[in-house]
Order: sequence, then structure tokens, then C-alpha cells
Amino acid sequence: MREQQTKLVCRNVWKIFGENAERKLAELGNEPSLEQISEAGLVGAVRAVNLEVHEGEIFVIMGLSGCGKSTLVRCLSRLVEPTAGEILFNGENLLTASDTQMIELRRHKMGMVFQHFALLPHLSVLDNVAFPLAIQGTSKPEREERARQMISLVGLSGREESMPRQLSGGQQQRVGIARSLAVEPELWFLDEPFSALDPLIRREMQDEFIRLQSVLKKTIVFITHDFDEAIRLADRIAIMKDGEIVQCGTPEEIVLNPATDYVREFTRAVTKAKVVRVTSLAITEKQHDAGAKQGETVDISENATVAEAAPLFLDGIDQIRIIDENGEARGYIRREDVVALMLQG
Repeated sequence: MREQQTKLVCRNVWKIFGENAERKLAELGNEPSLEQISEAGLVGAVRAVNLEVHEGEIFVIMGLSGCGKSTLVRCLSRLVEPTAGEILFNGENLLTASDTQMIELRRHKMGMVFQHFALLPHLSVLDNVAFPLAIQGTSKPEREERARQMISLVGLSGREESMPRQLSGGQQQRVGIARSLAVEPELWFLDEPFSALDPLIRREMQDEFIRLQSVLKKTIVFITHDFDEAIRLADRIAIMKDGEIVQCGTPEEIVLNPATDYVREFTRAVTKAKVVRVTSLAITEKQHDAGAKQGETVDISENATVAEAAPLFLDGIDQIRIIDENGEARGYIRREDVVALMLQG
């Protein structure tokens, strides 16, 4: 397994709203409290955020409405100017980049999808998806070819000439996703892209998103207030409260070891088996050989959850072998360990 490269880094990032916010923040000293910020007549939207996003991962930032997650993601692309800190993209500090440099970065290296689809109503699906390439100055045949590829990728082949008003909400969001992918971004920001959709369509779009990521392997920062959505999509999750990140880790780490009462409340209703990976219950081959029964063995991916593995035991299977992406054995899981975890809730 190759070493993960860091694509995006935040170092002590602040966004304070109010008159003379930068000067007042400096006068307040290191990491002032919310009370101190409020007493100074300011609003602390993002406070002392430190995080790293690895290349090819889905990094989910979540929290309740008003916690600062949308402001943070806009700071990461400098759609909102941070008050203090550093934001490094491929090792370069975005806060020292000129406006022209930032425009070029957003055009060529960053993709963005928001809750509201913002499709151009007078343009067809094809022209909406090709629009950012037209802004770049790409020739019409080239941009239309690229747009058709993206439309096919999101499952809308045959709707190229349709107008946005002729599409369902889920189809419109697919167009928005295709449009943001047309520029082949290195870094993809999605701010609650599915929250305006009906539950069934939302689930369908999550499935589509997982499929797209398996093909594209983009570096993604995904914003949501829905913990079920977060644990379904994320490689890692950062939970925000009052502008701060209160815990960052894999879904499994957060569910099994919540750092605060706030995080514990978020995870209270989560079924552990849906989050815990089979590798957490793995026994070694030596342990397996000592206690294994004779019978059929089936394989399961090391990325599978316990909930995905459990139904296999209903088919009379005695042993499940865990394999990595190369087909190599990583261990085994036992029926009794799966049952014990599922009985914990």
C-alpha cells in the first residue's frame, strides 16, 4: 500500500466576522474563547482549525447548522477570506496567492458542488456541463467531447439536449456534479450536495457518489450535517462545534471512541456493525487454524463492515477470510465475534 500524500493542509485557520476582525483577533492573543470573541463585538465562525486532507480520500466535515462547516470549506477555496492561519494546497500557501492565481486554481484544479444546483436555465445539459471549459477557452469540439464523457459518467446519456427544467432534482444534481468534474479537478469540494433531495433520491445519489469515487479516486472535502451520510461516505470525519474541530478520525474511531459528550451524542444511535470494519475483529491464521471447523470458506474485502459480513454466516459458512486489494489474506473473522459486536447495538 502506497504512502498517502497530503493534498490540503490547514494550520490554525480562523474566520472572524466583525469590524477590524484581524486586528482585534491579534489583540485577543492565542486561541481566545467564544466569550472573549463575543465581548469584542466579533463572531467566531471558524476557530483554530488544523487538519490534513490526503490525496484520494473522502474527508467529511460535519456538524449541526451554524457550526462553521460551510464557512470553513469556503475558506479552503478562498471564496471567503480567512482572518488568520495558513492553507496549503500542494505545499503552496493559498493565502499568499493573488486573486488572478486563485481564479486560475478554481478554474483548473478545484471543483465545487453546492446544495443548490445553480444550473444555467437557458442552457442544455451538454452546454451546462461544458460551460466551465468554455470559460477556460477550450475549443467547442473538445469541450463538448469532454462534457459528453462526464454526462455518461454520471448516468445521463441521452439527456444531453434536455433543459434543466425537464430534469428531476436528482438529475439536476448529477448535471452539477458532471459540470464540476469537467475540468478534472485535483481537489473537489461538495457542500451538502444531497441535502435538498428526497430521502430515496439522496440514497441513490450517495450510491452514485461512491461509484464515481471508485472510478475517479478524487481528493474530496464533503460537507454534511447527516452523520449516517458521513459514515457511509467518509474515509475520515472531522466533527465541528462552535467553529472548532472537536474530533477527527475514521468513522470507526469516532463511533467506538467519541472524544467529547457532543460527539458521543452524535454517535449514540449508530449501529456499530455498520461502521466497524471486519479487520477490527480479525484473528490470525494461527488462531484460525486452531479453532476452525471444516467447511466452505468465503472471502470478503478488508474494507467491508461487520454488517456486510454478517449475512454470509446465515448461508452455513463457518469461516470468512479477509483479503486486501491484492487478494492477499489479512486474517479471518469468527461467527461468535460478529454476533457479540452486533448485540452491542
